[in-house]
Amino acid sequence: MLLAEADVSSKFVSLDVAAGWWIALLVIIGALLLVDLLVVHKESHEIDTREAAIESAVWISIGLCFGLVVWWGFGGGAAGEYYSGYLIEKSLSVDNVFVWALILSYFNVPPRYQHRVLFWGIFGALLMRAIFIFAGIALIERFNWVLYVFGAFLLFTAAKLVFSDNDHVDPSKSRFLKLVHKVVPLTDELDGQRLFTRVNGRRLATPLFAVLLLIEVTDVLFAVDSVPAVLAVSHEQFIVFASNAFAILGLRALYFLLADMHARFSYLQQGLAIILAFVGIKMIIHDWYHIPTWLSLLVIALVLVASVGFSLRSTAGADTISISEPLPPPDER
Repeated sequence: MLLAEADVSSKFVSLDVAAGWWIALLVIIGALLLVDLLVVHKESHEIDTREAAIESAVWISIGLCFGLVVWWGFGGGAAGEYYSGYLIEKSLSVDNVFVWALILSYFNVPPRYQHRVLFWGIFGALLMRAIFIFAGIALIERFNWVLYVFGAFLLFTAAKLVFSDNDHVDPSKSRFLKLVHKVVPLTDELDGQRLFTRVNGRRLATPLFAVLLLIEVTDVLFAVDSVPAVLAVSHEQFIVFASNAFAILGLRALYFLLADMHARFSYLQQGLAIILAFVGIKMIIHDWYHIPTWLSLLVIALVLVASVGFSLRSTAGADTISISEPLPPPDER
């Protein structure tokens, strides 16, 4: 029996989610990952724009359709929270895509191997997001004042997006990457799409392993922003995890579609700052006024569409950097 009722104290839906729903969700996610790995991308190959566009459309359709399942199972309020969380996570993940492009270019990862390393990056991201989400909701349920901390942090992050330049991230300056080189024996040569290889009988990690670890670290950093943002529109674990999961499952296809277009999204950073500021304010004022879910969804959608629209209009004809042409090796720069 599935129950959904309005939580008067928090103004968010409160769901009695049977174990079967959690099992079904995990089975669907696992099945999608297996089909993607063992069927769609069984053989390593370079993904062109057309293939990426088709896959992106499929992943987005799956995410939107699951929202209809939430509507059917738990009602319109739960579906509204799901779609709000999905849109927030999807929009904030675009920046993550551009950071991936920088990392993969820095390590000269051939395009035909990029999907496999991103697949394992997404798999790790799902596990880490689950930890972040359950920990965040547990904190909110026990300490209501945590919402003010999350809200203030989102406002701070929004200000950083407006007043800082994120275009000059240099993976070579990553302290984490330097630590990996000290702790993990690495080879300088790729061995196909393997993460580990053997050289003279010694088992060594390939550069793809370092890439994977760096991608996982960047996802943790992005999750610090995105998870509190999604918690501004829902406090239900099932909804928050499902919206995050379906949003990030399609990030690989989105990467191959958008990674070459960084120069075209000149206003995206400002748009993301407005979204973060909005959900931060929503958290801070929750005790005095609850912004309805439908209004949150509308504001987020309008800001995202406007920032992308203005970006594409103002940068028409701008040059792009192809992910098919990696950057020169570090010692040749």
